[in-house]
Amino acid sequence: MTTYLCQACATQYPPSAELPAACPICEDPRQYVPHDTGQAWVRWEDFVEDHDADVRDDGGILGIGCTPSFAIGQRALLVKSAAGNVLWDCIPFIDEKLVERLTTEGGIAAIAISHPHYYSAMIEWAKAFACPIYLHAAERKWVMRPDPAVRFWEGETHSLGGGLTLIRCGGHYEGGQVLHWADRRALLSGDIVQVIPDRRYVAFMYSYPNLIPLPAAKVEAIGEALAPFAFDSLYGAWFDRVIERDASAVVRRSVDRYVRAVTGSGLAS
Repeated sequence: MTTYLCQACATQYPPSAELPAACPICEDPRQYVPHDTGQAWVRWEDFVEDHDADVRDDGGILGIGCTPSFAIGQRALLVKSAAGNVLWDCIPFIDEKLVERLTTEGGIAAIAISHPHYYSAMIEWAKAFACPIYLHAAERKWVMRPDPAVRFWEGETHSLGGGLTLIRCGGHYEGGQVLHWADRRALLSGDIVQVIPDRRYVAFMYSYPNLIPLPAAKVEAIGEALAPFAFDSLYGAWFDRVIERDASAVVRRSVDRYVRAVTGSGLAS
């Protein structure tokens, strides 16, 4: 038996002698089953053999991706705190060489992931570092490979220690969470809060690939959830998606702009 990765979203499924019947994450309106290939899978062993780690500094934090890019193409971030290192978000690739590389950085004490599109090979990561995975309880049904390493939290915030706090923002997913790093005055957001080409603003969507917007109230709720937390920088889901300064103000004015755009008051010409 082997595990299989969905080629569209990189979600890993439990060991099986047969291909999974479908990928519920891709069948959900926030993602998609590719029009040209349909549902497709890759064996875990084949994927690892054909890829390598891409580890580099990304705005002062160690970013971890894989090459060639696969599926959604996100990168993870290694957050170094006094309570131990936390892997923020996850990627589908891990091998012995990468484990050795991150062990020299102090290893990983915990994993936290913004939303189901980036769960990918989180169980492989948790087993490699013997650490827990923190997800919001609202996303329980989206865990395609259940494991005792997964720990669900409830409510609006959850402290990981070392100045690290998970914040449930909702929006893109009901349990969509971001990570506030107080010591660095940084917010790590995945694409719950999306860093866009115009770094004066961020974006919010129910579905990015299918261009489905969020109701204004959902975006206002994201702003309210983040209002108590001070942060200067904001790290998105991909390499180089970083807002380096005034990020709290960027989020506030982006919420205002979004609400004006979708409620009829409109944007200034």
